[in-house]
Amino acid sequence: MTAERDTVQANGPGVASRPLAVAVSRRGLVEPGEPVLAADDEGFTRGRAAFETMRVYGGRPFRFEQHVTRLVNSAARIGIDAPDRSEIEELSALALDSAGAPDVSLRLYWTPGPPGGSHCAIAIVGAIPAWIEEVRARGQRLVSLLHQRRSEPWMLPATKSTSYAVSMAAEAEAKARGADDAVFVDADGIVLEGPVTNVWWREGDALVTPSLEVGILAGETRAALLELAARDGREVVEGVFPLERLLGADEVFTSSSVREIIPVVAVDGVAFERGQAAVALQDALRSAAQP
Repeated sequence: MTAERDTVQANGPGVASRPLAVAVSRRGLVEPGEPVLAADDEGFTRGRAAFETMRVYGGRPFRFEQHVTRLVNSAARIGIDAPDRSEIEELSALALDSAGAPDVSLRLYWTPGPPGGSHCAIAIVGAIPAWIEEVRARGQRLVSLLHQRRSEPWMLPATKSTSYAVSMAAEAEAKARGADDAVFVDADGIVLEGPVTNVWWREGDALVTPSLEVGILAGETRAALLELAARDGREVVEGVFPLERLLGADEVFTSSSVREIIPVVAVDGVAFERGQAAVALQDALRSAAQP
């Protein structure tokens, strides 16, 4: 298996660009097209591996320590050995130095390796997709899709694993329905999250977002926004909310590490005005992330 192509991003052109740099366990820097995984690595054969993605500002990965901690926690839930933090830090630094670009994305993978073999850590540095700013400027359209609530421990809530086929299928289904992306709701109509995003909306002056108790991923950008909102004296309400409540919001937006804040202009055909909360939080996030 090679590191030639990074994961295709939703709303993108359909083909991911070649990584700028790749660093791998026990090998250091490798060419992006070189093989980096054994064919029987369980990260490939079973999707039994953990990963993290973060945005890099001015050469500094935003919330790097928090992302690595979540990588460790995901590995524990999946049932594989914990990543070596020093190795992850070294590979990340190698890849970032080699890429030579200050504003990029950093993706970390941690696999158990083949049966009886050694783990594999991979750090991939890639360019920020151009479509993100295009969609931020026009706003995105979402469609609600049914998804099981991952509240039981065996369902690996709050875990970032490479078993990503359902999320990719959701993005494809959203596009087939004429939308840009999806928002998951459970069988009771409770709002969960997007395939790769957390979901937010504004009711008057209050910000509203689903609680972690519904089994969603504890996004690091979500955590940063909670901190920024508290600092600015904004009211944030976390809870269990039906889709009808989101559809009655004054403003809707999503958050993720690489995409940052993306305004939503429609959900299931219900239109929303672009609001100032998303703009203010985007500015605050950029300010907080700068080195």
